[in-house]
Amino acid sequence: MGLRRKPRKKTKESDGGLIMVKDGVQRRVSFEELALSNTLSLEALVRVLARNGNVDPNELLKEMDKVKSERFRDGVPLPEDGDVPH
Repeated sequence: MGLRRKPRKKTKESDGGLIMVKDGVQRRVSFEELALSNTLSLEALVRVLARNGNVDPNELLKEMDKVKSERFRDGVPLPEDGDVPH
């Protein structure tokens, strides 16, 4: 018998992303928008670092592969601490 995490209750805040407040205006932001924003920010950061000679693009790609292999096994994310594989 394995331990299982209780499913979280779905709330309006967790149904489609997050509520973001900017200049006092609330806006719902989807997880897709958050992921895209994160990706664009990281790409811009890497470009600036590479352009200024702070990052070697080939070394970065090797490190990304290393991180990927540490976090995923056969294309499947590794279980987090406390999670029981199915």
